[in-house]
Amino acid sequence: MESNITRLNVNGKEIILIGTAHVSKNSVDEVHETIKAEQPDSICIELDQQRYEAINQKEKWSNTDIVQIIKSKRAGFMFVNILLSNYQRKLAEQFGIESGQEMMEGMACAKEYGAELVLADRSIQITFNRIWRGCSLWEKIKVLFSIILSVVDDEEITEEDLESLKSDDMLTAALSEMGSAFKGVKKYLVDERDQYLAYKIKNAPGEKVVAVLGAAHVPGIKEELFKEQNIAELEVVAPKSNVGKIIGWMIPIVLVALIIITFISNPSSGLEQAKTWIIWNGVLSALGTLLAGGHILSILTAFVAAPITSLNPLLAAGWFAGMVEAHYRKPKVEDFESLPKDLGSLKGLWRNKVTKVLMVVVFANLGSVLGTWLGGLNIIGIFINTFS
Repeated sequence: MESNITRLNVNGKEIILIGTAHVSKNSVDEVHETIKAEQPDSICIELDQQRYEAINQKEKWSNTDIVQIIKSKRAGFMFVNILLSNYQRKLAEQFGIESGQEMMEGMACAKEYGAELVLADRSIQITFNRIWRGCSLWEKIKVLFSIILSVVDDEEITEEDLESLKSDDMLTAALSEMGSAFKGVKKYLVDERDQYLAYKIKNAPGEKVVAVLGAAHVPGIKEELFKEQNIAELEVVAPKSNVGKIIGWMIPIVLVALIIITFISNPSSGLEQAKTWIIWNGVLSALGTLLAGGHILSILTAFVAAPITSLNPLLAAGWFAGMVEAHYRKPKVEDFESLPKDLGSLKGLWRNKVTKVLMVVVFANLGSVLGTWLGGLNIIGIFINTFS
């Protein structure tokens, strides 16, 4: 067990890092034994306030207002969070423990031994928002489909595999692979959180601090503990740049202008452009909703909304389609309660009303984005042909 423990002295403070696998029974035992032996002043755990409350108030999950999630533009965040949690849950079930139990053990030990509990991780919503703002569209699509494919990944790993993943060599290889596949994701999901966690750990109260961490963070935190971090900068979700806002408005303005100019010169070509815009946007957004298993009225809503919302950067077709889906197929308490079972297969993913509504929002929006690009290119093509 000692091989998974790192002991450091930072500015006269003794810091003990426990590298864990979030689904390992050995990690749970290791956390308890280490804290019992060390009797630290503070115990830092890799949780933020939102995830801490989710563990302590599990019944709140069943009362989630899906409509409010859509209105607050958090449908995509919730969908990805559910799928990521499911992947970890499947591994936890394989080993007969509860996912994140080593963090719960840290919480229990803080009470048992009178240590101060420190929630050391950055808000998961801030992390996801920074990923979304910082990654390219292609990276976002790759990550989304990688996560969806994890639902049907039935590969089993042994407890020995989990223990080997805690070693620096295995970890370095895993992070390198992740970095090459999703460079933007690793920056926000791993590197920045290493900085944030290190700041919280070295500023925890007392002279002796035990930190319970996923093993993936230990190498980075070991380095960051001896550096300075700008915590405020790590908590900021940068607003969209003015350039991005200008481009977001300029694209629809230019496309509408091209249609008007073409219509004045050649009405039939102008009508063809308008028809092209409606068909590409409407059909692809409706197709996305159909692929998500949406209600017929949700599909029609996506078809009607997409050509209009694509002209306004402040709106999205998926929001309207999702609201209609939630109205006609409103998730019930049992849908939330059955998520763990339903997420065991792709069929369950499409059957559960919670994930179905979220997928309608996400897939309708993806279809609308694709339709905007293809429709826009066709409008430009017709304009060039008309005046050439």
